[in-house]
Formats: sequence, structure tokens, C-alpha cells
Amino acid sequence: MKNKSLILLALILNGVYGYSSAADTKTEQEPQRIMVVQKSFEPHLRINGYTFYAFDDKVDSYYSSSDYFNGKIKGGFQWGGGLEYMLAPVQSIEISYLRLDTEAPMNYYNNGAQYSVFDVATNYILVGGNRYFPTGAAIEPYAGAQLGLAIFNVENPDNGNSGNATKFAWGLKAGLNIWASEMIGLKIQTGLNSAVQAAGGSFWFGGGGSGAGISTYSTFFQFYIGGGLTIKVGN
Repeated sequence: MKNKSLILLALILNGVYGYSSAADTKTEQEPQRIMVVQKSFEPHLRINGYTFYAFDDKVDSYYSSSDYFNGKIKGGFQWGGGLEYMLAPVQSIEISYLRLDTEAPMNYYNNGAQYSVFDVATNYILVGGNRYFPTGAAIEPYAGAQLGLAIFNVENPDNGNSGNATKFAWGLKAGLNIWASEMIGLKIQTGLNSAVQAAGGSFWFGGGGSGAGISTYSTFFQFYIGGGLTIKVGN
């Protein structure tokens, strides 16, 4: 009887050991599944501030031998801001404003060849889209294109004459957002803004000091480089 009990106990222990070994093998073959919950994207608004250095660009227009100008619109400090709405992690729309106060040394004809250094204020109002290229880190590259208006105000300090013109404008840009926190980032940006003078007439220097209206053509290109800040509004 005692031998039968020992044999029965050995069979039970062997079964338990076999079950335990099978369970351990199954655990090793099936690694644990880790659930990662990612924060979902929510559309939001960003406020952008810009500070750039804009470069010089030559301009000229020859309507006739007695009706022309040539010179350059000088570069300088350009500032502005924008409201950008993030539609998706990789796409946004933005309305922006940029201003440049500068000078334009010009040769022109007005009862003979003349030379003046004009005061020029350039105001860009642009609407466009930005395409983002997420890196998974704090650096956020982007590129964009814009369309809108360039509003020029010109004054000849030699005689006090002034004029203004509104032209079709477009722009291209590329840059980086470097996020210091979830809410504030540093912007580095370069780009090109252009005022298409052929649209709706021309913007010209001359005619007694400055003016706008004759049908000549001069397209204005201005490259810039700089940066600014971007601030995320909301959660």
C-alpha cells in the first residue's frame, strides 16, 4: 500500500512539473504586449512674430527716352506677424503682414535726367499655406507659398511729392520651428517676396518726384533671412 501511495505521489508531481514547464515555455514564446497611447492631434492657432533682414533689388522701367527710371530698392529691417491655423500635423493656413521702411536711390527723367533718394514703405498682406515635415523631435521643418497684396508708399524728400500703389504679390518661404516647450518655439526662416508690377499698371519713380500710373513694367523681388517666435494658443 505504501508503495502504491509513493507511485501515485510521483505521478502527480511529474504531472505538475510538466504543466509548469509548458506554461513557462508559452510565456517565453509570447512576449508581453505594451500599449502606447499617443496624444491625438487637435487643430489649433499659432501666433507668429517675424524679424528679417531684406536684401536690395534693382528695378527699372523704360517707357521712352523721356519717361524712365532705374535704381534699386534697398534692403533693411523687415518686421511683421502672422496668424496660423494648424489644420493637421502637416498642414496649416496663415495670413501674415510684413513691413519694410527703406530708401530707393533712383535715376529718372523729369524735364531732364534727375537723381533722388526716395523714402519707400512696403507693406505685404499675404495668405498662404505651410507644409510641415515632422521629425519626431523638437525641430519642425516647413515650406510654404503665399499670395496677396504689396502696398507701396513713396515720398521724394527733395520736393515733398508722394505717391502710392497697390500691386499683386506672391511669396515663397522655408524654415524651421525649434520648440523650447510645448507652447513656444523659435523660428528660423528664409524666403522671397515679389511685387508683380505688370498687374494693374506700374509703380514708377519720376513725374515730378514720384508717382504711379503709366503702363510700364518692373517686377520687384526681395530675398530675406531671419527668424522670430511662434506661440501655440490653446491646449
